[in-house]
Amino acid sequence: MIRHIELFSHLANIGDAKSLIIHPASTTHSQLTPDEQYETGVTPDFIRLSIGLETVEDLLEDLDQALRAAVAQVGESVSA
Repeated sequence: MIRHIELFSHLANIGDAKSLIIHPASTTHSQLTPDEQYETGVTPDFIRLSIGLETVEDLLEDLDQALRAAVAQVGESVSA
């Protein structure tokens, strides 16, 4: 899904005015074992959003189009 995002930045910055999206299991928590990740609330399907100053409508539209694109891509993979 993250690869389909257009408006959010794919960064681990905190305190930015721009909206951010990351996958903690493969970024900020990647040094932990899977059990340690789970203990901290990080699971393989967890995506962290930090909302900035963009309009809610723009952010929702971006998330919606990214989810639709990701689902379509998974569907293509299953069909192949």
